[in-house]
Amino acid sequence: MEKIIFFGNGPLANYALEVLWGSFEVVFHARTREDLEKACEIKRENPEIHGVLASFGVLIPTSVLEVFEPEGILNIHPSLLPAYRGASPIESAILAGDSDFSVSVMKLVKAMDAGPIYHQETLTGLPFNKDEIYRALAEAGAKWLCDNLTNLPEPTLQDDKKATFCGKLDKSMSRLTPETDTAEQTLRKIVAFQVYPKPKYAFYGQNCIILDAHMLKSGEKADLELPCADGQILAIDRLQPEGRKAMDAKAFLNGYRK
Repeated sequence: MEKIIFFGNGPLANYALEVLWGSFEVVFHARTREDLEKACEIKRENPEIHGVLASFGVLIPTSVLEVFEPEGILNIHPSLLPAYRGASPIESAILAGDSDFSVSVMKLVKAMDAGPIYHQETLTGLPFNKDEIYRALAEAGAKWLCDNLTNLPEPTLQDDKKATFCGKLDKSMSRLTPETDTAEQTLRKIVAFQVYPKPKYAFYGQNCIILDAHMLKSGEKADLELPCADGQILAIDRLQPEGRKAMDAKAFLNGYRK
């Protein structure tokens, strides 16, 4: 069985690792910058080991990349590169209005997400749920590596002129603004900001994390509604009042509506 050193943390890494475990022996899992030295030690002692990365969170230093040459470290990046280079490709695609989502398998280089591409795949018809998108893209990239890591095709260089970039999400983004956003924009923020930075809105003076919502259909009634700037309404299905447990809209109204 081929051996790999795996670099990554968070949902994309976890879902990819579930697949990789079935085909490779994972001899070390580097989760933080402090683990990089150990990864290099293992690679130097075992040159045949492959390096695979998914959502590591920080740039890998050139000194580490050089240890893994000539094959390098293979990166599962959840976008159709060179689009959405950076820290939040899935969230940025959701916010941009994308309905299809892609994954690229590339070789890490010094410049962020700029390395040559071995494989790209676009998935259609995915549930509009961030966790499900993470899982599907991670599994697709990992499955390709399981089939091809030991016999990689010739990679294709990226066109840097077509590159787009996305930064890290931060807490300042969490407050929903339906008074200026359309219902679709608001719903996409609710989906994109799950887990972090957590989409928030105040109902009846109570700050809440919005966990689930949908576009209100014609003739449909909802227990808790959120009017948006375009005149359309979101139905809030599940939410979590500050300091409380998650609940459905009806339970929230029973406890907080006066």
